[in-house]
Amino acid sequence: MLQILCLALCGLLTRTRAEPGALLRLGMDILNHEVQSAMDESHILEKMATEAGKKRPGVKPIKGLTDMKVKDVQLPVIALSFTPGVGIFQCVSTGMTITGKNFMGKNMEITVVLNITATNRILQDEETGLPIFKSEGCEVILVSVKTNLPSNMMPNVVKKFLDSTLHKVLPGLMCPAIDAVLVYVNKKWANMNGQMGTVKYILTSIPSTTASYIQVDFSPVVQQQEGTTIQLADDGEGPEFPEDYDEGSSQLLLSAAFLTAELALLQKSFDLNIQDTMVGELPPQTTKTLSGFIPEVAEAYPKPKPLVTQIRINKPPKVTMETGKSLLHLHGTLEMFAARRRRGKAPVSLFLLEAHFSLEIQYSVRENRLQMATSLNRLLSLSRQTSSVGAFKEKTLTGFITDFLREAYIPAVNDVLRVGLPLPDFLNMNYNLAELDIVEVRKGTGEGHVSQHLWPTSEEQKPASLLLGAQG
Repeated sequence: MLQILCLALCGLLTRTRAEPGALLRLGMDILNHEVQSAMDESHILEKMATEAGKKRPGVKPIKGLTDMKVKDVQLPVIALSFTPGVGIFQCVSTGMTITGKNFMGKNMEITVVLNITATNRILQDEETGLPIFKSEGCEVILVSVKTNLPSNMMPNVVKKFLDSTLHKVLPGLMCPAIDAVLVYVNKKWANMNGQMGTVKYILTSIPSTTASYIQVDFSPVVQQQEGTTIQLADDGEGPEFPEDYDEGSSQLLLSAAFLTAELALLQKSFDLNIQDTMVGELPPQTTKTLSGFIPEVAEAYPKPKPLVTQIRINKPPKVTMETGKSLLHLHGTLEMFAARRRRGKAPVSLFLLEAHFSLEIQYSVRENRLQMATSLNRLLSLSRQTSSVGAFKEKTLTGFITDFLREAYIPAVNDVLRVGLPLPDFLNMNYNLAELDIVEVRKGTGEGHVSQHLWPTSEEQKPASLLLGAQG
């Protein structure tokens, strides 16, 4: 069963929701899987068959049927459909054989095929705030009945006896099976309010049901290790599903503000000190190499000195998405030093630059975590703050700094990002086989638009979302 889940990163639109958050649409793909799994895990029909012959408090014996037992329970076939505004209509088709002594004292077998139907209303638990399913209006419908009663008995007597017996036995026998299955399904909602690493998901409203899906609105809360909550940015709209999504599939949308808040936890990890002379495909990192761009360096250091480079990210990282591309924007400082040969001597600062650069993000999923691998998109700005080698034009360093970021800095960023971002654990969803693609997010009018943004975009670029497929 293939499900479609969508991480919508639409932080460029005008907000209409109270706060950035997340949306989950549960399609019939995952619900079918989870209800069938709950039926299998609970072994409820087998337990029901075992309990059928036991005396239960408050349950009167059935007149004309003694020593009742149930055997040969057939594997149930479950069919579900959405009931708008309510929840799910459920039909369980199964069969079994009821045995016992009839009113004549002889062994009797009744083989029945039946449908159990019920409406599973989705509600919000008052204590936990979690979604729960509760069954209503359970009915048992007989599809066929066969018996070993002698054929020469009066048909009307046999029919009356069977009707009376089955109508008394089956509802009390079968309807609890629906409730027991829902207990298992409801337990799987428990992770929705669970702590997954640095993220907690909180339900914000009662789930709503349409003819195609159940929609759950929730708010992800990102917390630092000491428990401080990171506020999600309030400059974009909450996620909205694409209009052309695959009906019947399940979808998850997370706002760009949410991913930005997650990456804020890693901001200090993006700081870097590099003092290796040989880095990747770069020429030797010495003052001699640097003097090819800034001649004054050769005058200050006629003998080559090793370079030490320090990068500090001084603003929270920001994720943006445009049609066909996702970017990670970093603001910070880049300072280069000339190392001294003598031990204990601090390196000498050559210059300090303010830098803004963007990394293109490639997404994948591993171990149910969203993985991000980056490559340098472009160096957007350089601004000289201090210099001990005199004035120089920052533009002359653009190629040098760009190559340095690509060869030395980006690999370090990717090492940091290998930790991955936790995805919500709802109903045991499996994201590991996800198919990912970046798709356009449209408003209800069918048109995408940009009203506020921090980073330059072309007129053709529109807010986008990350589309992925997963399995239940």
